[in-house]
Amino acid sequence: MEPSGSSVSNHTLNSTGGGCSWELGDKTRLCRFLCYGSEGDIYTSREEGHVSLENAGALLSMLQEGRGAEVVEEIKKFAQDGRAVRLGPSFFALALCSQHSELKTRQAAFKALKEVCRDPAHLFSFIQYKKELKEGMKCGIWGRALRKAVSDWYNDQDAMSLAAAVTKCKQRGGWSHQDLLRLSHTKPAKDAFALISKYVTKGWKEVQVAYTDKENPEEVVKVLSYLEVVEKVNHSCDETEVISLIEEHKLEREQLLTDHLKSKQVWRALLKEMPLQSVLKILGKMTSNKVLEPGSSETQAVCERIQSESALKKAKIHPFSILLASENYKRGQGYQGKTKWEPDSSILKAMDSAFYKSFMNLEPVGKHFIVAVDVSTSLSSIVPGTSISTAVAAAAITMIFARTEADTQVLAYSEGAVVPCSVSAGMTLTEATAELVKIPSGSTDCTLPIIWATENKKSVDVFIILTNNPLWTFTASPMEYLKKHRQASGANSKLVMCGLTSIGHGIADTEDRGLLSICGFDLGAFIVIHNLAQDLI
Repeated sequence: MEPSGSSVSNHTLNSTGGGCSWELGDKTRLCRFLCYGSEGDIYTSREEGHVSLENAGALLSMLQEGRGAEVVEEIKKFAQDGRAVRLGPSFFALALCSQHSELKTRQAAFKALKEVCRDPAHLFSFIQYKKELKEGMKCGIWGRALRKAVSDWYNDQDAMSLAAAVTKCKQRGGWSHQDLLRLSHTKPAKDAFALISKYVTKGWKEVQVAYTDKENPEEVVKVLSYLEVVEKVNHSCDETEVISLIEEHKLEREQLLTDHLKSKQVWRALLKEMPLQSVLKILGKMTSNKVLEPGSSETQAVCERIQSESALKKAKIHPFSILLASENYKRGQGYQGKTKWEPDSSILKAMDSAFYKSFMNLEPVGKHFIVAVDVSTSLSSIVPGTSISTAVAAAAITMIFARTEADTQVLAYSEGAVVPCSVSAGMTLTEATAELVKIPSGSTDCTLPIIWATENKKSVDVFIILTNNPLWTFTASPMEYLKKHRQASGANSKLVMCGLTSIGHGIADTEDRGLLSICGFDLGAFIVIHNLAQDLI
């Protein structure tokens, strides 16, 4: 890990252990903000708080120092490379850069708009952040630069992709395509976009008057035909016709009327081409509504798709994502308690198979991890916001690292010592869970895995310590032992403290950038851990 604002070599880093090189710099704080919306050392799972200037001190500081171009480059990296848990902070940061006083920063931000905001929902979010940042100021937001950037965003889109986008995401957060095209004074650069622009701003009847019975370019004919299908669906009460149009043109549920979604047959048609991630989220609802019934051809088709290696690879499904969906489906009830269903055994079996197959989607970081599980308290609690017990979550997390990272060691600690733990990469999730819960419980001391590694001369890149209770007890500060391990091993060791049932508590040491606390656990937690392991946050 390179020290913030310093040219200290790796050799110096290794020899100094917990020295000044681990102090938090503005760039590290910025990257944390872009990753999960906070500059602090606590990541809270499933927290979707609104992004504001209060959380962006480092961003403001870097802009004031004339480092706007550097900020924009980081925004692009986090938005494009899968480094961000949530994209809201990236849109906010880009909006702030786009109205900074320095011309080069503004130009860089507007140039990056197409790369950061890849779909209409992203664009609407960016515009809304600009509006909020300008509130209270006496100037508007629709200057020449923004008008050009928005015009370029639309004009540079593939025509058919844009036609699908404007019919699936018509408006969001108080903004619509009609608003943006009008306020940006967009002049279509292509015939096909001129058609889409007229459709958005004037409506289908005006399009028919302008394009029907005329010689149109091939691309215009394709877009016109597609929009005609969407309009036909939106004015049809004929279930058979709607289903036929869905299957022939691969329409999605966002393009249908609410009344259409009351039909089981319509849902069965939608499921055939629905993104796999979306399918996993609505399995309970589809079982409850009898769209998926035991032994039906639809259920069989869904099961085959869920465990298809090609489908899993195409959708880049993470094992933990499947586990979350599987445990929720197994629960037989939605979080609000209104929707209930009887879990289908064939679907559960397919999801179990998919869990193991999806490990092929994981790319190793190539670091030495120690994953240590606290078995001193009951592992029967539930991870907040999920249907997963802490025992299953801990087993899944250890398995994911053990199977993905060749240099991973799994430990358990209890009764004041590290205890034998035979969880291995070759185990099933059920076997790994059983191995953890059978270990005797005792008092909690989360420093034990670090002490064990130091005493056994293990050089560890990342300690991941899993525990239930956020109010840990220690023989001494975990940071004290982490610094000792760095000095003894020469490794740039980092520490991730995971309170699986925590809702917001962390270790009170925010000045060492090798430390992060995770409260709860979700898919985003893996992104946070990988970013920390690779010195990205």
